[in-house]
Amino acid sequence: MVTIRLARHGAKKAPFYHLTVADRSAKRDGRFVERVGFFNPLAKGKAEQLRVDLERVDYWLSVGAKPSERVTKLIKRARSAATAEVAAEA
Repeated sequence: MVTIRLARHGAKKAPFYHLTVADRSAKRDGRFVERVGFFNPLAKGKAEQLRVDLERVDYWLSVGAKPSERVTKLIKRARSAATAEVAAEA
């Protein structure tokens, strides 16, 4: 089974997460199939906090990948930001 989850990177007390598509049996920070975004919870100023490739996430969800709880919230946030950008352009 394939899952979409966070893989922790960054220094001690300065987390940085990659959104990865991985086999469920793989380790948290181990082997993955594809990297579909990142999440930086400590982003300050104009630094980008969240980037998600929604097209690839939609593909993986369509073939049966299950997102973790936190990733589900992040995807929802990314979708709302994307729709806000489209509305601002129009």
